Amino acid sequence: MLDEAKAPLFDMVQACDLILDFTAGKDLAAYRKDTYCKSAVERQFQIVGEALNRLVKKHPDMAERIPSCRTIINFRNILVHGYDRIEDEVVWGIIRAHLPALRSTVLQMLQEDVGRS
Repeated sequence: MLDEAKAPLFDMVQACDLILDFTAGKDLAAYRKDTYCKSAVERQFQIVGEALNRLVKKHPDMAERIPSCRTIINFRNILVHGYDRIEDEVVWGIIRAHLPALRSTVLQMLQEDVGRS
């Protein structure tokens, strides 16, 4: 894997880890009340989406390995441009239902490359 492809993958894993750390031990009600946490989570999701968008542009074959690639980028666009339409329930649902699998997929892609070195 090219080093320039590793950077966005690494950024995605790091952002996923931060989101999971920020929300550890919280439920939806606690998340709703914690504006600092919500801001931090939304920022990290923006990083995930932007890193994936960069990967799509430079290494589309790699980006195709990430399920729901376009949906993730679209979510980033909503966070940035549609900030007034963000629903806490949707963000929370993504964290709980999809983020661990995304992190796992991207981490596996990084580890596969390490195994080849």
